[in-house]
Amino acid sequence: MSKHILMIITSNDRMGDTGKPTGVWAEELAVPYYALIDAGHTVTLASPKGGMIPLDPSSVTGEASHDPAVVRMNGDAALQALLAATRPVADIEFAGFDAVFFPGGHGTMWDLPGNADVRRLVEAAHAQGKWISAVCHGVVGLVDARRTDGQSVVAGQHISAFTDAEEAAVGLTALMPFLLESRLRELGADFQPAANWQAFAVRDGQFITGQNPQSSKQVVELLLAALAE
Repeated sequence: MSKHILMIITSNDRMGDTGKPTGVWAEELAVPYYALIDAGHTVTLASPKGGMIPLDPSSVTGEASHDPAVVRMNGDAALQALLAATRPVADIEFAGFDAVFFPGGHGTMWDLPGNADVRRLVEAAHAQGKWISAVCHGVVGLVDARRTDGQSVVAGQHISAFTDAEEAAVGLTALMPFLLESRLRELGADFQPAANWQAFAVRDGQFITGQNPQSSKQVVELLLAALAE
C-alpha cells in the first residue's frame, strides 16, 4: 500500500557567517528518495524557505558524486524540478502523511532548529503516532519538538546522529552552532554511537535514525519495513 512521506530539507547554503558553502548532503537525499519512490510511495519535498534546495558542493564532486543515487539524481529532470520548487514548511499540515524524513548536510544545523513550523510538523507526527526518520545532521530537525508532557520527543529514545567525534574528524567542531550528539544527550536521548563512518541506524518506537552519510541506506530500509507493517 502506497504511503505518503514528507521530506524536510535544509534551505541553508552557508555555515553561519563564515561564507563556507554547505547545504543538503546529496546522497542523504537521493538514496532515501529513490528507495521510497521505487517502492511505490509518494514523497513531498519541503524546506524552511521553500523553493530551491542548496546541495553541499562536497557531496556532488569527487568521490561522493559517484554514488549511484547521486548520479541518478543529477540526470533526473523531474527530481531537479522538484528540488527547485520545494514547498515552504509553513504551508504544510501533517495530516495525510505517514512519515517525516530529514536528510542531513551541515546546512540543517542553522535552519531546522528554531523553526516553529519544523517543530510543529514533528510534534504533529509524534502525536499522530507516525514514523519520524532522519539521517546524520538531519536529526537536528527533532531537537525543538516536545511531547504533550513537555519533555523532548527524543527523551528516553535510542537515537543516532552525526557524532561529536565525526564532527571533530572533519574539522568543523568550532563552526557548529552546537554539537548534535551533545545536544541530543542533553535532551535525554539514549544516544547510540558507532565507530566513525560506520554505517549504523537504529529504530526505537516511532524513531528511525542513522549516524552518517554511510547510514542512509540502512535508515531507509528500516523506514520501508516500518511503512509495510
